[in-house]
Amino acid sequence: MGKGTNGFSEAGLRRMHEVLAGHVDSGKIPGLVALVSRGEETHVETLGTMRHDGGAPMRRDTIFRMASTTKPVAVAATMVLLDECRLRLDDPIDRWLPELADRRVLKRADGPLDDTVPARRPITVRDLLGSTCGLGLDMTARTSPMMGAFFEQGVYGQEDGWLLPAPEPDEWMRRLGTLPLMYQPGERWLYNVSDDVLGVLVARVTGQPFETFLRERIFSPLGMKDTGFHVPAHKIDRLPPLYAPDPQTGEFLVEDEAEGGHHSKPPAFPSGGGGLDSTVDDYHAYFRMLLNHGMHGTQRILSRPSVELMTTNRLPSEQLAAREAVARNLVHLSYGLGQHGGWGFGMAARTYRGDFAPIGQFGWDGGAGTTTYADPHNQLVGILLTQTGMSTPDSARVIHDFWTTLYQAIDD
Repeated sequence: MGKGTNGFSEAGLRRMHEVLAGHVDSGKIPGLVALVSRGEETHVETLGTMRHDGGAPMRRDTIFRMASTTKPVAVAATMVLLDECRLRLDDPIDRWLPELADRRVLKRADGPLDDTVPARRPITVRDLLGSTCGLGLDMTARTSPMMGAFFEQGVYGQEDGWLLPAPEPDEWMRRLGTLPLMYQPGERWLYNVSDDVLGVLVARVTGQPFETFLRERIFSPLGMKDTGFHVPAHKIDRLPPLYAPDPQTGEFLVEDEAEGGHHSKPPAFPSGGGGLDSTVDDYHAYFRMLLNHGMHGTQRILSRPSVELMTTNRLPSEQLAAREAVARNLVHLSYGLGQHGGWGFGMAARTYRGDFAPIGQFGWDGGAGTTTYADPHNQLVGILLTQTGMSTPDSARVIHDFWTTLYQAIDD
């Protein structure tokens, strides 16, 4: 692994191994799989076991619940449709999603649901891609009437420890359409709902199930053979249980079993906001494609401008502070992750340097203990997958230390 102008130092990789192994040896994290790549060099760590009480070891092909790390991948389906002019950025979505036509907007985001004004304009494709459609999970206002309505109407249910749509897509859209917007279209960045609406949009524009289109246009061309919205029976032994440690005692509580759990069968709603299962190698193929401006080998998956739109900041300056405030209050980012300013399409896009990573880094984190970013400046990808939800600081510490040791291992 020696010295080289586009790789990692042996000493740096040793430190990464020792730091990650320390987290597993502490008993706070049952196991993990990490992949780092730079230039032509790829390094993988598999540490610990699938279950907290031992048993099968973690493997390179272990399948993890990607949770919100789904967003940067699922958004690619919409970008394909933009490239092919089957959608345009500023098209109103009313034609395909009539449930969201003629919106009413709350006078105050935390106010009563019947105190509304008309929307000033329709929601556009751009609003959905940039998470500015006016609907979202605002963790800074969890007790607001709107957040209550999401649950009461069954738009979102608490599944796997994070928020996923409950009914099938048409019924989900019908329920969503009974609610007002929280902000005017384009006015403010809000989390998650836009990503789920995009999946319905893709299905309606293409006439195919969302997962089918993703598989044909993104997963299969990239060789992402273990990525989907559930884990089939012949692979279920590669999916560990999801744990939610008790914040007081640290005891490992099973939030979602593998066999018979939420990911053992196709979901009613394939969630572009948080529903994918995948492996380090599948996600590596996808993020390398983004670093290569949309190319996978000799095959073009996305246009270069599509990738640039996704991976660089799209928010105006006056919206950046609101985005950061929401990110700080997300359950899975409440320990200081996700504070990088900007947002592209489906992912964070770093606009300032607050830690080891430079401006331009893009990607996202997930509530089940996952993190994936790429860095064009250093031509690197980092992926860390665990099966411990971020209900305690331990997952966040592992993720922080992973990124620190990845960057200290750069060898030039």
